[in-house]
Order: sequence, then C-alpha cells, then structure tokens
Amino acid sequence: MVHEVRGVVARDKGEAVTVETVLVPDPGPGEALVDVQACGVCHTDLHYREGGISDEFPFLLGHEAAGLVSAVGEGVTNVEPGDYVILNWRAVCGQCRSCLRGRPWYCFNTHNASQSVTLTDGTELSPALGIGAFAGKALVHSGQCTKVDPAAAPAAAGLLGCGVMAGLGAAINTGNVSRGDTVAVFGCGGVGDAAIVGSLLAGARTIIAVDINDQKLEWASNMGATHTINSAKTDAVKAIKGLTGGFGVDVAIDAVGHPEVYKQAFKARDLAGTVVLVGVPGPEAKVELPMMEIFGRGGSLKSSWYGDCLPSRDFPMLVDLYLQGRLDLDAFVSETIGLDDVEAAFDKMHSGGVLRSVVVF
Repeated sequence: MVHEVRGVVARDKGEAVTVETVLVPDPGPGEALVDVQACGVCHTDLHYREGGISDEFPFLLGHEAAGLVSAVGEGVTNVEPGDYVILNWRAVCGQCRSCLRGRPWYCFNTHNASQSVTLTDGTELSPALGIGAFAGKALVHSGQCTKVDPAAAPAAAGLLGCGVMAGLGAAINTGNVSRGDTVAVFGCGGVGDAAIVGSLLAGARTIIAVDINDQKLEWASNMGATHTINSAKTDAVKAIKGLTGGFGVDVAIDAVGHPEVYKQAFKARDLAGTVVLVGVPGPEAKVELPMMEIFGRGGSLKSSWYGDCLPSRDFPMLVDLYLQGRLDLDAFVSETIGLDDVEAAFDKMHSGGVLRSVVVF
C-alpha cells in the first residue's frame, strides 16, 4: 500500500520550499512507518535547501521528529505499532569497526530505509538525514526509532532528535563537562542553548554565553548561563579570561561553525582545556591556528557529531529528566506552525527571532 501525504520539498538549490503530495510506501524488511506528530525546523534542513550538504535534489526535508509507529516490516523486533518514538539519524549497525570496539556513537555504517519516497510523478526524493519528517508519515529504518515515555509532548520530545541532543551531547558527551568546570558557549541558538543546559546539568559552576544578538543572550541567561557577552561590542576572549581569573575556560563550545568563532573558542580555553566544534561549518571554511599554541596549551580539539549520542541510551534518559521537570525542553519551542509555514520559519532563523519553530500535525 502507498500512502499519500503532504510533505515539504526542496526542489533546487536556494529555491523556496514547496508543500506537495508525496507517496510513502508501507515498510519493507527492517523498516518502520511512523505517523509524525511534530517535527522541528532545524538549521540542517536549511543547509539541505541551500545545497550545503548534498546536491541530490529534490529533498524531502524534516528530521527532528517524534510520532507513533503505525506499521513495521518483516524482521522488526525493536518497535511495534503504537509505540511512541523519537526519530534519529544514526541507526547504529553494530558491526562496523567502531561498534565492535564498543564505541557505537561513532558508527560508520548507520542504517536508513531502503525504499524510496516519491512525488506523484515518480520522482524519487532524498530524505533529509535519511528521515524526511516534514510529512504526515515517515518511512525509516526501524533502528532510527527510539521508544520513549509517551507522556512527553511531541513538540518538545522531537527536538532531541537533532538540535537539542547535539548541544546537550556536545557539553556532556564530547566536552565531558563535569562538576566545577568553567564553560563558554559561542552561539546561543537552539544548539548553543542546549549546550548551556547540558553544562548546567553536568554541574558547571561558570557558564559564559557569547553571541552578537542581545535577544539570544537573554534566552541563554534563562537557560542557565551565569554570564553573557555580546561579542559585537566586547572582545570575547578578553572578557572570558576576565571572568575566569585570567585563565580561560575548561571547555569552549563553538555552536556556530565559523572560522573566526572557532579561533575565539581556541584562544578562550585554559591550559589543558577542550574546544568542541558542534556548529556545522560551510564546505569551504578553513581555520589557521598556531601549532605551538596547540602543543603548548595541551588539552584537546574535538568535533561533536550529533553530540556523540547513542539514541537508545540518551533519548529515554533525557525524556525522563524532562518529565521530572529537570530538563525544560518546552523552553526551546518558540512557536508551533503548520507545513505551509516552513519557508517562513527559515526566514525567522536568519533574523534570529526563534530558537525552534516546530511543525505539528
């Protein structure tokens, strides 16, 4: 059986998205069909529309989602119809060299659905991050479904599928922020604010938020930042050192992905400090750093891919924290919108007016 649903399609590089009828097949072996209840509008979707990730147009956008499993294919045992799930774009294989070394969050062979979703004329769509959840139904590999407590609101829970998990994980998993640490977060959008929340959960004593937008800095304060710096008005590195006894921070997190921001993060770390890059850089971006500084200051320079998360481990735990009132996922939801409003949501991203717009079905 083929299901006709409305979906958000990016037909060509830089063009406004359109809402079109898409055809979603029933799940085959190893696959699951999910009735999408909510899907966040993530910067990654905008990167797809702009051709910054791949040129395999047209794309079916959307990936940061939660919903109910409606059907499963042959051989699926981890989920069944009726399960409430968060979708993830790293369904670990269990067999690659990373998985076999006990590091599945670095899996090199993640799974996606093998069948295609198409337009009504038969044109195959490339699903964003192997999901394509700006549609009433999403066809995914069953491993992309992580069961969580159904008491969690879909608009909030779905954000763990990408941006919020990326930021939380950058602090907790990649940066290894621990009790008493000092942290600076550069860029206070959804991912950066999630890194602030993650640092707070981990017990950081000083959390410095850096941005060029005062509204975003206000949001960062509400999320738990102890200090804010507008780097358009102040030398961020000098200000961070002034707040840390002249030393710099234990962990500096770049949630922007711009070379100049990365260099600020690099210069703002203490001896043996850690720099974490979680913001997605442009394909042509390059950074030049003095090797003596890399050697002489010690520590580590890391990149954080999906917050180095393991969905089966992290999603249920974070949903539990949310339901206990210890992780305010609702604070990341700036507005709820319909499918027809996704293009306008991209415009709001550019202006910095939202943390997350979330499509609800």
